[in-house]
Order: sequence, then C-alpha cells, then structure tokens
Amino acid sequence: MLLQIGVAMKAMPWYCVLPTISEYMVENGWTKCFPRISEVGWASYIFYLIVYLVIVEFGIYWMHRELHDIKPLYKYLHATHHIYNKQNTLSPFAGLAFHPLDGILQAVPHVIALFLVPMHFTSHIALLFIEAIWTANIHDCIHGKLWPVMGAGYHTIHHTTYRHNYGHYTIWMDWMFGTLRDPLEDEAKKA
Repeated sequence: MLLQIGVAMKAMPWYCVLPTISEYMVENGWTKCFPRISEVGWASYIFYLIVYLVIVEFGIYWMHRELHDIKPLYKYLHATHHIYNKQNTLSPFAGLAFHPLDGILQAVPHVIALFLVPMHFTSHIALLFIEAIWTANIHDCIHGKLWPVMGAGYHTIHHTTYRHNYGHYTIWMDWMFGTLRDPLEDEAKKA
C-alpha cells in the first residue's frame, strides 16, 4: 500500500494539468461550455449532461481498452497501475497509482466531450473531481452490487484477468463490446 501511495503522490501534481488546460480552453471560448444553467434551462442541461456522460463512458472504455491492447502503451504506461493485480493488493490508493500520462489519457474523454456537446463548466470540473473519488471506490474491493454500476467487484475482475471490465461508471460499454465479466456469475461458478 505504501508503494501505491508513493506512486499516487508523484502523479498527483501531473493530474492537475488536464483541468488546467480544459479551463484555459473554456475561458478562451474554444469549447461548447456555458457558465450558467439558466442560459440553457434545466431540461437542456440534463440532456447535455447525459450526452456528455455517454461520450465520457465511451471514450474512457476505449482509452482504457487501448491502454491494454497497444503493447507499448501497456508496457510503459498502464503496467504501472496493474502491478496491483490481486484482490489483496488493491486498495483505494491503487485507484490513483498510475503513470501520470496514463491517468491523464484516461481523463481526456472529459475534455473531448467539451468540444462535442454543450456542458456546464462547473459540472465538468465537478465530474473531474468525482473521477478521483470514483477511481478510488472501484479499487476498494467492496462490491456494492448495484447493477449497472461498474463497482469494485467488476473492476477487481479487470485487475485479475486484464481482458474484462474496462468500463468506467457503468458496465454498458463492456456489455456492448463483449468484454463484460460479471462477479456474481464468477461467484456462482466457484460455488
């Protein structure tokens, strides 16, 4: 766990780069961000938020999957995170223990979405913050069993098989692209 804390603390300052760049792009009017919900109304805000989250879910799924499938990316970036490959080596700190570029790449879909769909700026920043909480949560080995949420049970399987459960907040992308492995089905097979 001390190694996880060390890797996370070294990467943490670098994780601040992406929100800084996204804020610069927003302030210069390069994105579709808007400052107040009242500018678009609540119905549009909720619609845009859902579209934004779908784009992020899709983007993170594929970014994560490619970090596994493209061998140099795995070897030089993502393998740093996957040394924690057994349930007894995972902890919330493992959720932040990435090579800095790996952590940034997996958050890039949040920024790409700003160019594709109108998004409330404060919601965007809040979701980047929630990203850190979420990634700690899915590495704590406590499976909440709340379908279709990508909980720790699913993500622990990812760390032990390397070929399943690349998704982010939900299991939808894994289901759609054939990489889903259900922890409840695994438990049933063991029984």
